[in-house]
Amino acid sequence: MNENTIAALTEIERKVRWLSTWMIHHANHVRPNEDGLKVGGHQASSASLSTIMTALYFAVLRPEDRVAVKPHASPVFHAIQYLFGNQTREKLENFRGYKGAQSYPSRTKDVDDVDFSTGSVGLGVAQTLFAALTQDYLGAKGWSGGVEARSGQGATAGKMVALLGDAEMDEGNIFEALLEGWKHGVRNTWWVVDYNRQSLDAVVREGLWARFETIFRNFGWDVVILKYGALQRRAFAEPGGDALKRWIDAAPNQLYSALTFQGGAAWRRRLLDDIGDQGAATALVERRSDDELAELMANLGGHDPASLIEAFEAARTHDRPVCFIAYTIKGYGLPLAGHKDNHAGLMTPAQLDVLREHLAIRPGHEWDPYEGLADPQAARRLVAAAPFNATGPRRRTAPPVAVPERLDVAIAAEMSTQQGFGLLMLDIGKAEGAFADRVVTTSPDVTVSTNLGGWVNRRGLFAREAMADLFKAERIPSTFNWSFAPSGQHLELGIAEMNLFLMLSALGLSHGLFGERLLPVGTLYDPFVERGLDALNYACYQDARFILAATPSGVTLAPEGGAHQSIATPLIGMAQDGLASFEPAFVDELAIILRFAFDYLQRDGGDAPDPATWLPDARGGAVYLRLSTRTIEQPVRTMDQGLAADIVNGAYWLRRPGPNADLVIAYSGAVAPEAIAAVGLLGEARRDVGLLAITSADRLHGGWTAAQRARESGFVGAASHIERLLADLPAHCGLVTVQDGHPAALAWLGSVAGHRTRALGVERFGQTGTIADLYRHYGIDAQGILRAAAALTPGRPMRHLYRVG
Repeated sequence: MNENTIAALTEIERKVRWLSTWMIHHANHVRPNEDGLKVGGHQASSASLSTIMTALYFAVLRPEDRVAVKPHASPVFHAIQYLFGNQTREKLENFRGYKGAQSYPSRTKDVDDVDFSTGSVGLGVAQTLFAALTQDYLGAKGWSGGVEARSGQGATAGKMVALLGDAEMDEGNIFEALLEGWKHGVRNTWWVVDYNRQSLDAVVREGLWARFETIFRNFGWDVVILKYGALQRRAFAEPGGDALKRWIDAAPNQLYSALTFQGGAAWRRRLLDDIGDQGAATALVERRSDDELAELMANLGGHDPASLIEAFEAARTHDRPVCFIAYTIKGYGLPLAGHKDNHAGLMTPAQLDVLREHLAIRPGHEWDPYEGLADPQAARRLVAAAPFNATGPRRRTAPPVAVPERLDVAIAAEMSTQQGFGLLMLDIGKAEGAFADRVVTTSPDVTVSTNLGGWVNRRGLFAREAMADLFKAERIPSTFNWSFAPSGQHLELGIAEMNLFLMLSALGLSHGLFGERLLPVGTLYDPFVERGLDALNYACYQDARFILAATPSGVTLAPEGGAHQSIATPLIGMAQDGLASFEPAFVDELAIILRFAFDYLQRDGGDAPDPATWLPDARGGAVYLRLSTRTIEQPVRTMDQGLAADIVNGAYWLRRPGPNADLVIAYSGAVAPEAIAAVGLLGEARRDVGLLAITSADRLHGGWTAAQRARESGFVGAASHIERLLADLPAHCGLVTVQDGHPAALAWLGSVAGHRTRALGVERFGQTGTIADLYRHYGIDAQGILRAAAALTPGRPMRHLYRVG
């Protein structure tokens, strides 16, 4: 790259650094602050990455590349997109404000073409690895968004790039992802470490990165160290330069940071004390002014555009994963540089004015894209020619895959929903066509125990290179055929739920990242949803589309005790934005819900409410199925359109209450037999008792709250599904709710129409035993339901209470 280009890049870097610094300053010191709270921002963290991001976005990245930006460098990203014309001044002026540029890059809330949402530290890093695996999956299938399919002249695989702070490497999920990447032969992944040697609270421990370097190399990654900038390398070539290099290599992190903050005079004193020899080394130091010496010592590899571009372009010639360790200064170019407290520190107005004057930016022109540049035309030409932005918006789309009108399954007299799920997936696997071909499954080493084994036998395990099942080759009988091939449709994962949700997130963004539609389905044990909850939330925040089948749920895996029993997951399903949660009791319900799920995860409409539920169903989202291993008697019934719609909408009357009903039992999931038994016994003396089957407390509650807000805004006729179901109940009617999960998930039903309610469920870790033991222990068996009914409706006959036990 010629000197003129480097000079233009250097000018653009100063502009990017200024805009990111000014953006934060404006939010904290200029914009009116109505509530008095600190707005915040990370001027120092942004400055340390400004050169790296400038080199990448204006010289190195291509349209097919995808980037996860370090959360605290969000202002740098927004500044770069502003120069590209992809971000507005209005959004920048409202940084960290209502509907302004987001604190951390967001796919769903920012307008400037964010590839991966970041903010939960470390998850964006790992996400790029799983995006690279997704790209390989598409390529192996010969689809246009993958690698092999785009191998024609001029076509290359996209690089999945993560820009991370060195302190992010403390996150354990990163190392879990490294292991999974090694197992799957990850390619085309770059992790660029902003090695500024400072974290929020401290300075990074000495020698830590030598360990990290070894870890990366052991997992098959190339490691590129970018330690010295061009100024330093030229100084090393001078007489006495070898002594300077030895001193830099031996300097403790804290000392380097402290001297950077103190400036050129402090550098001079320390260097002369440590390497002064009254000869060549002394002369090297003395030849430079204080400002020149400070510039020399801050000229690390991560602040040298030529060195960065050379390293990045060399890595583009192969597909091996690369970790770039780029030495930087936290707060580079700012008066905060090097200070250990600079993480959330803000420049004062006086300091900002000095910086503004130094950069020749006139008051009132702070937002001007090329203000203060020595050669604005050269900068404009470089921005216009940047390969990254050459094709305009990079967010891709893919048409929906047609879903069959029905998902049929042979229903036995007694089944569990987990068994039904496995049979439904097996039938999908037997089918031909785009729908079955676009389904991709994954599981953290519980494929068989979550009933995906039949699907895998039909569709195979995915690997870029074929690997035969040794047991089959040796003629050892086995129920399962674990053959790996590029044609396979199941991605085998190790026991790490964080990796599962990151993999589902990458697969579920395939249409937007690569322009190819996938229908991802992941399975895991329901209690272990909580082990990957941060990554699940992160996937939903990005609007990734997938189906999560979690089983067994509740205390139904009773013999294994509390470690394999879930309590809070119904509440998680209700509270998690972007995730529609269902808990069917019967397999015919599950078939309807699963068919809906495959359609729902492909929707991309607006927020207009569905008149039947008052939910924004046109928007679509991910789906969570809370399933059970408990075998229960299946109903024999005809599934008409009305019943199917009620199942999807969240509830239906399994026994419609009579006009004089004083009691309704509402249940969800595997406790259906207990609820049915209790109603049968109550019906001996009370004919009008109702039985409400709840398939989705999440959708019922969401629709109810949305309808309330609509009425408060003047939409008088707004009514949700649950409001219509309960509308005809007498005011004196009581509700008993029961679920194998936390009772709060259904306790709100009494507030819909003001009915007295008793909520039953599980609030404490379970014990070992049989299902009957534990249901009796928690009072969610038929006897417990009857006791709750008796307490809720005193004075009514309850002779049958003593017949159950």
